[in-house]
Amino acid sequence: MPVTQFKNCRILRDHELVREDLWVENGRIINPEELFYVQKRPPAFQVDCRGSIVAPGFIDVQINGGFGYDFSFDEDKTEEAVSVVARGLLAHGVTSFLPTVITSTPETYRKVLPRLNKRPGSEDGAGVLGAHLEGPFISREKKGAHPVQHIRPLEKGFETVKEVYGCLDNVAMVTLAPELENACDAVEGLTERGIVVSTGHSAGSIMDGERAFKSGARFMTHLFNAMTKFHHRDPGIIGMLTSKRLPLHELYYGIISDGIHTHPAALRIAYKTHPNGLCLVTDAVAPMGLGSGRHHIGDMDVVIEGERALIEGTDTLCGSIVTMDGCIRHFMHSARCTTVEALEAASLHPATALGITAQKGTLEYGSDADFVMLSDDVFVRATYIAGRQVFAAPGQAFIHEPVQ
Repeated sequence: MPVTQFKNCRILRDHELVREDLWVENGRIINPEELFYVQKRPPAFQVDCRGSIVAPGFIDVQINGGFGYDFSFDEDKTEEAVSVVARGLLAHGVTSFLPTVITSTPETYRKVLPRLNKRPGSEDGAGVLGAHLEGPFISREKKGAHPVQHIRPLEKGFETVKEVYGCLDNVAMVTLAPELENACDAVEGLTERGIVVSTGHSAGSIMDGERAFKSGARFMTHLFNAMTKFHHRDPGIIGMLTSKRLPLHELYYGIISDGIHTHPAALRIAYKTHPNGLCLVTDAVAPMGLGSGRHHIGDMDVVIEGERALIEGTDTLCGSIVTMDGCIRHFMHSARCTTVEALEAASLHPATALGITAQKGTLEYGSDADFVMLSDDVFVRATYIAGRQVFAAPGQAFIHEPVQ
């Protein structure tokens, strides 16, 4: 593939926005010095970015569905659901994601997981990095919108995990409650297979969380939501953000920045306490992108009221309908953080948590050329995967001009 030079832009690199050109060849970001001084050849194409911010493509590690589809229900439409959601996410700067399956039956996992194949992103949609299995090994007390009848204990630790899920080849992350008996055995077994373990939907104490992290866990699922409330005598697993028993540089947590799931003050507390571990997630559900009204998700009726998704007849939130770019804008406003910090919370931090920064989450030389062009107020102008434009906002297409 010919070399393309993206000019007139500010690139997010080394924790700052720098006025440099971005060079892409064969779907990867390259060092221009190698091109000029060793290979001695010019670029074949140039793209005028018109002053845009160029940031790594966003990575959503917790998204249950969207645009009318849910990954946990209607197994026969799993591939269709992934394709529709993957395509829709491009408009919001997401270039990679983890389709998330909530607490389900063993039969459902065996039908759905083989259909959640890992795949690279393209013009057809954002890349799939693997599945995020949220449950069924969670607290009944902190189940949130998860179906209580399918929640299970970890009778035999990791052996139970294998019995319930079946093949783990397509799994990238598992959320479980650390206070469950045999939880540490499950954590160790999953971690040994390269699967990121997240603590969440938990009524556990800070000590329960610390034990799980010492066994290999490294993430917390939607901080503040579906977990024991912070208390000054036992802060619950929330307290791990300041634990002296854990290396904080290895601890990451998801947070839903939609103005509903997490109060702006709580966002600021998390950001000020452990900014480098903060990963923005949408936790989006099927009605995301559909607008207000009554919708059916699996065996639940959900009502969308403004920006809230509620189980009909209750005040229980059942996920969000926010998009990742919306999360970033709200986070910037509420946490009073810099643009760089907000963008890294949607790219670098989740990539680091997943252990994939050699390919994703940065614009370093050699990484995948997955990036998003943004306005100064962080609205998506265009999305690129492997150096190819896969989405452009109306009137925002960027032209590849041949170099004469």
